[in-house]
Amino acid sequence: MTEEQITPEPSQLETEAPPPAAAEGTTRNLDVILDLDLPLTVRFGQTRMALGALVQIGPGSVVNLDRSPADPVEVLVNGKVIARGEVVSVAGHYGVRITDIVSPSERIPQFGG
Repeated sequence: MTEEQITPEPSQLETEAPPPAAAEGTTRNLDVILDLDLPLTVRFGQTRMALGALVQIGPGSVVNLDRSPADPVEVLVNGKVIARGEVVSVAGHYGVRITDIVSPSERIPQFGG
C-alpha cells in the first residue's frame, strides 16, 4: 500500500486564521469601557472661604479665585486633572482648547494605579 499525500487546492486554504476567543473578549470589554460616560469638569480656579463669608454670598458678590484670567484652566475627569487649556468661545458657547495633557506617569497615580 502506498500513502498518498493530498494537497488542498489554494481555494480551500484559509487565508486568515480566526482571532482567538480571548482576543474577541478583550475587544468586547474595551468597547464596553470606551462607552462609559465620565464626569468631565473644567475648573477656572478655587478658593477656601470661612463659613461666615460663604453664607453672605448673594447676587452680585465676587468670589476671588486662586488664578489670574491668563492662567490655563484645568480639565478634570472624576476630580483628577488630566489636561489644561484655554477658554474659547465657539458659536456663542464656551469651550476649552486643550494646550497641555498631563503625562500618563502623572495621571496613573491619581487614579490609584
